[in-house]
Formats: sequence, C-alpha cells, structure tokens
Amino acid sequence: MSESSRRPRRPAKPYRRPQKDPVRVLAFEALRAVDERDAYANLVLPPLLRKARDKGDFDARDAALATELVYGTLRRQGTYDAVVAACVDRPLREVDPPVLDVLGLGVHQLLGTRIPTHAAVSATVELARVVLGDGRAKFVNAVLRKVAQDDLDGWLEKVAPPYDEDPEDHLAVVHSHPRWVVSALWDSLGGGRAGIEELLAADNERPEVTLVARPGRATTEELLREEAAVPGRWSPYAVRLAEGGEPGAVEAVREGRAGVQDEGSQLVALALANAPLDGPDEKWLDGCAGPGGKAALLGALAAERGAVLLASEKQPHRAGLVAKALHGNPGPYQVIAADGTRPPWRSGSFDRVLVDVPCTGLGALRRRPEARWRRRPEDLDTFAPLQRALLRTALDSVRVGGVVGYATCSPHLAETRAVVADVLKQHPGTDLIDARPLLSGLPELGEGPDIQLWPHLHGTDAMYLALIRRTA
Repeated sequence: MSESSRRPRRPAKPYRRPQKDPVRVLAFEALRAVDERDAYANLVLPPLLRKARDKGDFDARDAALATELVYGTLRRQGTYDAVVAACVDRPLREVDPPVLDVLGLGVHQLLGTRIPTHAAVSATVELARVVLGDGRAKFVNAVLRKVAQDDLDGWLEKVAPPYDEDPEDHLAVVHSHPRWVVSALWDSLGGGRAGIEELLAADNERPEVTLVARPGRATTEELLREEAAVPGRWSPYAVRLAEGGEPGAVEAVREGRAGVQDEGSQLVALALANAPLDGPDEKWLDGCAGPGGKAALLGALAAERGAVLLASEKQPHRAGLVAKALHGNPGPYQVIAADGTRPPWRSGSFDRVLVDVPCTGLGALRRRPEARWRRRPEDLDTFAPLQRALLRTALDSVRVGGVVGYATCSPHLAETRAVVADVLKQHPGTDLIDARPLLSGLPELGEGPDIQLWPHLHGTDAMYLALIRRTA
C-alpha cells in the first residue's frame, strides 16, 4: 500500500447555512416586483420598508441603504448590463432575470457606492445563496470578481463606444439611457454635447422631495419649521426637504393641507391660474386630474378668487385619489369620473382649462427610473391620438376669451410642440400666449411662447406647458 493511499482523507467542509441580510433581500424583492409585475419602485418600496420597520428589522440607515440599492440599480441598469455582458460568456437574455437582479445589486455596490469591494462581493454572494441557491451563487461570485477588477471609469472606457464614433450609443451606455431616449432628449434640447450630458446626468441624480403648501390650508412658514426643510426655488408654495426628510412625518401632509408635488408641476398650475384672460374668471376645469396634485393646488387658488373647480378623471380609482387630495379645499369644487374626450359638460363652459395629458413620462425619469427601460418608441403612437383628442376637447370646453393649458411630463417633441401645432391648425380661433412672463425669475426658458422645464437647468421634472387663448 502506498504512502498516499494510507493518508487519511480530509473531512468534508461542513455546510454553512446562508445568512439572510434583510436590507439586501428587501432590495431584491423590490427589483423583482418591478421586473415581474411592471410595478414602480416608488410604489413598491414604501410598503416594504414600513413592513420591515414594523418587524423591527430596519432602522433609518437600513432604509436609506435599501432605497439607494434599489434606485441606484434601476437608474444605472443600462451601464451595469453592459459591464455584466463583458464578464459573462453568454448573451444577457440567456441569464435568468432574478440572477441579473442580484448581479445588478452587486455591481451597483462595487461601482456606484463606497461599500468596500470585499464587502460588496461577499454580501451579494450571500444574497445569491439565500434567493438563488448555492449553484447560481457561484456564478454570481465569478462575475462580480471580474467586475471588481476595475472601477466605473475604467469599465466605461471598455464598454462604451467612443463618442466620436457613435455619440448616441456612447451617451446611452455612459449615462444609462436607451439610445432612442438619448436621441429624443437631444432633439428637444436643440443639440450640443454639454446640455445633453448635463440632462442625462441629472436624470441619474436622486431628486429632492418637494412639498406644496396648499393656499388657505397651509403656509410655507409652517412647513419650513420642519427639520431639514428649505424654501423652494421658484414656486411661492414650495418647500424642499433635504436628504432623509420624510413627508409622512409632516403633520400638514398627513392632514392633506400640504402635499408632495414637484416644483415643475406647481409652476404649470400657477401659470395657468395667472394667465391673463378676458371676461369672468369663475369656472375652472382640470380635465385630466388624477392623481390630484395639480387639482388640489388649482382648487385652492380658485377658492381664493371665488371660482369653482371641476376636476375630471377618467379612471374611477384615480378620481378617488383626486377627491382625497381636494378634501378640505377652502372653496367649492366637484370631482367626477368622466372621459375627457367625450365630456359630459357643455362647450364653452369654463374660463380656465388644464389638460395634463397622459404621456411617456420621459420628463420624470429621476423619480421613475424604471420607466426609461419600460417605454418604447412605439408608445408615442399610442399616446398621440389621445393627446390630440384631449387638447381638442379642452379648446372646445373653454369659452371665447378663456385660456387652456396643455401640459405633459415629457419633453419629447412628438408629445409637446407637435401636438399643439397639429391641433391649432384645426382651430383657427386660437392664439398662443407667451407663458414665460408668468414664471418670472426662471432662467433659460427658451424662445417661447411655450415653456419647457428641465432637471439640469431648473431642478424640476421636465414639464412642458403651452397656454392657448380661445379667440373665436
């Protein structure tokens, strides 16, 4: 018998049960909901966080880390997919989606946070053992060790085509936007590399939480007494919460006297309310009122003037959200569920009309980062007929001398100026109003008469507004 054959066999390494990390498991669950159910992270994450806090699993730091992991992974998904694709030996479409979600979380920790490399890899592999099993955890480990060999800038040099060879694809990979979205935003900006780079970078920044003090119900002075609160930049009713500020902890928000509303959305409502018109100013219409932020502000402004607001929303459940937002309004109002393209009211019934039409939402990619991956160019063809029909109805609903505001949370030219131009060709008795003087103090509003707001220029969502007076 040989010496080697007499040597005792080394005992097998005992199996170690994977350690469950509540923060990373929650982040993974949120990403799976976004992927499997077409959910939005801003709707999925809060109840998950509340449940974790109620169980005692989470403190404020845990909640902040989970939020960063979810939103950071979604915002940078395009970039991280390109990096992962360079580290695997098969097309990404052949990698199971749950595995890609775990890899995305790991790559974000490696390339997008200050988490030490060894901690990012080990924590993600442990997550993979919990939610995927040991076999696929080995695959995750191998990929992440390749990713860890370079930093983000180094990887971008490898996976992004040179700008001079393919500007749009370069920007798409570096700033994590689909190529078609890069092209559309670039067209809307009017060209130039600096502007598009700044806009795409702004889309990847975490947006501030902005509150609105609803007139007659709350004041900015009241809201500014809250911890981490600072004045808004442009709207007289806006208050911003610094990072970590929780809207649900604000008493006025809990009571409905204030709300969460982007400053761009507030400015659209203010511009319509302050637009000059001829004749009485008694009846206002919000023709696409859900979920109710603009309606609540318009209702309060109307009440200050003795005017009445009708808030109309097609979907009954969204009409319920509008009613909730308007509850307690200081003046009279009415909320109805109605199709804005086939309205139950008579022509020429209103003095002011707002239609914030359904759109691709490309102006709010900071807040809904998953939308950039979910939208397709063909969605424009779906929205186009509805947007035109709603604007036509709005022009028919306003009296001669009254004003219509056409708004979208998209800067795509096919959803903004193209819609307005097409509809006004069919309505010769209309004039575009220069909306820029109504937002005095805001820089870089363009040549007018319409307004396009931008995240990188104004710190708001990319809201568009055209004001139209009916003259005949």
